[in-house]
Amino acid sequence: MATLVPYNFPSKPTFFTLSKHTTSNSCSTKTSILCVPPYPSKSYKLTQSQVKHSYLKKVQAVAEDVAAAAETSGAENSMSEEGVLVDAEVRGQRQVVDYDWTEEWYPLYLTKDVPEDAPLGLTVFHKQLVLYRDASTGEFRCYEDRCPHRLAKLSEGQLVDGRLECLYHGWQFEGEGKCVKIPQLPSGAKIPKQACLKIYEIRECQGVLWVWMSQTTPPNARKIPWFENFARPGFQDISTIHELPYDHSILLENLMDPAHIPISHDRTDWTAKREDAQPLLFKVTERTDRGFAGWWGKESEETMPNFLRFEAPCVLQNNRELVDEKGIKQYFSGLFLCRPSGQGKSMLIVRFGTTKRSPIAKFFPTWYFHQNACKVFEQDMGFLSSQNETLMKENAPTKELYLNLKSSDTWVAEYRKWMDKVGHGMPYHFGHSTISLPEVPAVVEHAPAGFVAGLSASSPAKGGLATMHAPNQANRYFRHVIHCKECTGVVKAFQAWKNALSVVAFISTAVAILVSGRQWKTLFLVTTTLCLAGIYACSSAIALNTTNFIRTHRRL
Repeated sequence: MATLVPYNFPSKPTFFTLSKHTTSNSCSTKTSILCVPPYPSKSYKLTQSQVKHSYLKKVQAVAEDVAAAAETSGAENSMSEEGVLVDAEVRGQRQVVDYDWTEEWYPLYLTKDVPEDAPLGLTVFHKQLVLYRDASTGEFRCYEDRCPHRLAKLSEGQLVDGRLECLYHGWQFEGEGKCVKIPQLPSGAKIPKQACLKIYEIRECQGVLWVWMSQTTPPNARKIPWFENFARPGFQDISTIHELPYDHSILLENLMDPAHIPISHDRTDWTAKREDAQPLLFKVTERTDRGFAGWWGKESEETMPNFLRFEAPCVLQNNRELVDEKGIKQYFSGLFLCRPSGQGKSMLIVRFGTTKRSPIAKFFPTWYFHQNACKVFEQDMGFLSSQNETLMKENAPTKELYLNLKSSDTWVAEYRKWMDKVGHGMPYHFGHSTISLPEVPAVVEHAPAGFVAGLSASSPAKGGLATMHAPNQANRYFRHVIHCKECTGVVKAFQAWKNALSVVAFISTAVAILVSGRQWKTLFLVTTTLCLAGIYACSSAIALNTTNFIRTHRRL
């Protein structure tokens, strides 16, 4: 039973001082507010809960309004926090729109990199899928990644005569998910109707496979993104795919943040330099229920030549148009197709393209640009992984944790505010003012163990032998190489050359020892030296494709 306590509202106006602490240990702001009692002359008997709920709630509301007014007044006199930080959301103006994450097309894989000899296990949010190419028809098939028999992963199976076979008991499936073979079924018995797979619709567009996740709403082909620049005559692009150990929203946030490039990626290529870090200009020109768009540029250039567009569910592009010395308009695009692949995981398809490539780029093999892209993501990985962990632990929206600057973080704030609109229709989300953590913690899947399991992981779709190839998202080989046919082929080719040169070096050394003529000894020793140099070059190339970048000050 609640205890009644006498409580007298102040008989005269009272000042309260509220302190708003920032993340700094030494910074705080205080705002004095004036609270006028509603009935100064009356005394009431209220429960403690009534006091807190009524009077203190009113005090808090007045405090927020007056504090906002005080900050606005301060901004008029000088460059205050409000002049530097991204504008806060106005109470009562946040919009929520109808949204269902399943009624979207998600970028599944680059068409050219889908293995022809093995099924591929992929994930969209918490939904596990298996993708393969039907050898008999050349069509792509996508099912739920579990066998109806005992729930084994079909992506751990194999392809037999164009059919997808579960390697647990040998059940085989084809076409529209129909089971066509059960080895353990008695002779003459019919295959149960329930022995079928849940299918997902997929479409190929501009070299990318897209999957429609809804099982109830028919696929909406108009929602498949179309990128105008990639259809222009003479447009060339370099496409890579990466699996990354942090949430897709953190990945997108990082990709739409040009301010970090001069610092985090200093000297990674000829465009990023630390001394170029500076305030940026932003202009949002479009806000819709499906995203936003606008222009941005460097303050020192006093122009905004770059156009950024984000479109639901996870498509980001950054375009720029230039007129060359001949007066011909040239187009450049950076396209980022992000797919949420589970809690704290994402997969990214990166496509950089232009109608006019640098002449220098022609002298570098494609795999060099791939490993350089891996290096870029490794430079950010430590920051983004820890950011993901902190967001999960704090369980607070980003407006309570971030200090977004107008001169660097405008796109980040826009994206998180868009998440406020649609986050209720996602399995989980981190918004500007809202947050919804996953209801069920992720299940950690461990790597295969043992020699046989290692051998079974040797195909391009599965990984390979040794710790370098063990499934681990912090490892470059697992994050990129096994998803890329070209880089897989390059690593295998260099390994084959390394083995061949090792054999030749051994034989040459042995012959040099056995022969007696000085000229022959010199010839075979020179051959051995050249082979050793070739072995070193092959080892360096393999390491370049499989070893993570580590900053100099972090190296042992």
